[in-house]
Amino acid sequence: MTLAAQFQIEYLQYLGPDGKAVAELPQAFRDASALVPLFKQMLYVRTFDAKAIALQRTGKLGTYAACLGHEATHVGIGASMQPDDVFAPSYREYGAQFMRGVKPREVLMYWGGDERGNDFSGPKHDYPWCVPIATQCLHAAGAALAFKLRGENRVAVTCCGDGGSSKTDTYAAINSAGAYTLPFIQCIINNGWAISVPRTAQTGAQTLAQKGLAGGLHCLQVDGNDLIAVLEGMRRAVVRARNGEGGSVIEFMTYRLHDHTTADDARRYRDEAEVKDAWTRDPVPRMRAHLTANGAWNEAQEAAWIEECGKLVDVEINAYLESKVQPVTAMFDYLYADPPPDLLAQRAAAVALEGKPHG
Repeated sequence: MTLAAQFQIEYLQYLGPDGKAVAELPQAFRDASALVPLFKQMLYVRTFDAKAIALQRTGKLGTYAACLGHEATHVGIGASMQPDDVFAPSYREYGAQFMRGVKPREVLMYWGGDERGNDFSGPKHDYPWCVPIATQCLHAAGAALAFKLRGENRVAVTCCGDGGSSKTDTYAAINSAGAYTLPFIQCIINNGWAISVPRTAQTGAQTLAQKGLAGGLHCLQVDGNDLIAVLEGMRRAVVRARNGEGGSVIEFMTYRLHDHTTADDARRYRDEAEVKDAWTRDPVPRMRAHLTANGAWNEAQEAAWIEECGKLVDVEINAYLESKVQPVTAMFDYLYADPPPDLLAQRAAAVALEGKPHG
C-alpha cells in the first residue's frame, strides 16, 4: 500500500493530577516561583467566578457563563500573548481577558445586560465577547490576514469549545489560515460538553486537534488542566506564528465543572460519577501541589491571597452595582449613524412604554 500522507497528534502534559511531574519540565518553567503569579491569577478567577454566580442567583446579574475548571487553560492562553496581539474570545475566557487588562466589573456589566461592558479595558483591538458560536474564529483569521499583508509581527488568537469546533466557521478559519500561512492560533477548549451534547455525539474525530490537519495547520493536544503544558503549547504556536511558519490548532483537554450557564442544569444530562471524576483533575489543586512541593507556596500564603481576592472582587462588584443605568434609548442610539425608519419606530415605542406597568 502506498501512503499519500501520514499524520500524528502529539499530546502535551508535564504534571499529573497529583501535581507531580510526568515529563521533564521545559527550561522556562523549572523555577516554580515563576509560576506563582499565574497560580494567583487562577485563584483570583475562581473567586470572581463564584461571586458572579452568587450575583446571578440573587437576581443582580443576568445569565452568566461560568469558567470553573478552565482556569489553567484561560490564564495560560492570556499569559502567552503580547499586548499588540489580537484576542477573539467566545464568552467564557475571563482568565485570558483579565491577563489582557479587562476589568471584572466590565464582565459583570456585559452579563448584566449593559453593552458598555463590551467597551472593555485592555487592548482596543481585541474583539468583544461573541455568543454566536465560533463566528469569532473568522474574525481572528481576518485579523491574522491583515497582520500578514501589513508585515506586522503580531498573532491572532481565538477560542471555541468542542461544540464550536464542529461549526463551519471554525473550519473556514482553519482553511484560510492554512491557505495563506497566517499567524493564527485556534484554541479548541474541549470541556466535554456542548451544552447537553457530549463530545462523543457531535463529532467522529479521534481528536479535535486533528481538525486542523486538513487545513495544513500544526496540530497539538494539550492537558488543559496542566498550566505548564498550556504555556508550553501556546509558546510553540506563538513562535511558529511569529516566525512566519503559519497557524496552529491546539486542543485543550479540560472539563466544565459547573453548568453550561446559570440558565442550565447539567444534572439533567451529566452523570454524577463523571463530574466527580473530573474534580480529581481540577487544575487548581494540581498547580498548588506542584508549587508547594517545590517550596514556592504554602497554606498561609494561599489563605492570605484568597482573602485579598475576595476584597478585590468585591470592589469590582460594587463598581458594577453602582454603575448608572442607561436609558432605554441607548440600545438604539449606537447602531446606525442614520437609523432606518423601522428602528426609529421601535425606539419611539420603547420610550412610550418606559416606566409604564407591564401586564
